[in-house]
Amino acid sequence: MSLFRKRPTAPAPAAAPAAVLDVDPALAALSGDYTIDPAHSSIGFTVRHAMVTNVRGSFGEHEGVLKLDGSNPAASTAHIDVKIASIDTGIGDRDGHLKSPDFFDAEQFPLMSFHSSAIEQLDAETYRITGNLTIKDVTRPLAIDLEFNGAATDVYGAQRVGFEGNAEILRSEWGLTWNAALETGGVMVSDKVKLTFDISAVKAG
Repeated sequence: MSLFRKRPTAPAPAAAPAAVLDVDPALAALSGDYTIDPAHSSIGFTVRHAMVTNVRGSFGEHEGVLKLDGSNPAASTAHIDVKIASIDTGIGDRDGHLKSPDFFDAEQFPLMSFHSSAIEQLDAETYRITGNLTIKDVTRPLAIDLEFNGAATDVYGAQRVGFEGNAEILRSEWGLTWNAALETGGVMVSDKVKLTFDISAVKAG
């Protein structure tokens, strides 16, 4: 008999089960197809200008659909199209420059689109939606953190849900690279852009 008998290997400890959030019956009841209401929704952005201040703007025309699964939020989906020509920063000349080939080239690329690919529930009211954002002819991944604001039946009897959220992008990653150097150093427009979403959607049917 061998003096160097191999000792039995202790079994590896079992992995801790992943945390599972309890299904909220009220949330499960909201499952269904929804259309984003552009009259009560906003998609905005903030970008640093001339190194010292912020320019804020929004896109006035957009449409989208949500498929909500309250029992299994990971099975939900979202899609939205934004009309570039509807950009509004409060100054017409600046809006015209943003629509030009220097930036969005709205004539050749009229839409900015987002298609979700995964949804993760972070807690009872917060979700992280990952997907693909397409600007001009560039498609790149984007993660958006959204907070569920609640649901209500409006005065017309329609079921509504509301979300608000934010994300950050580097515009250069989507080919939006125009800039101008400042005499005091730095550049006219920052690369980082903060996006904000305030969404109201109406249940179909």
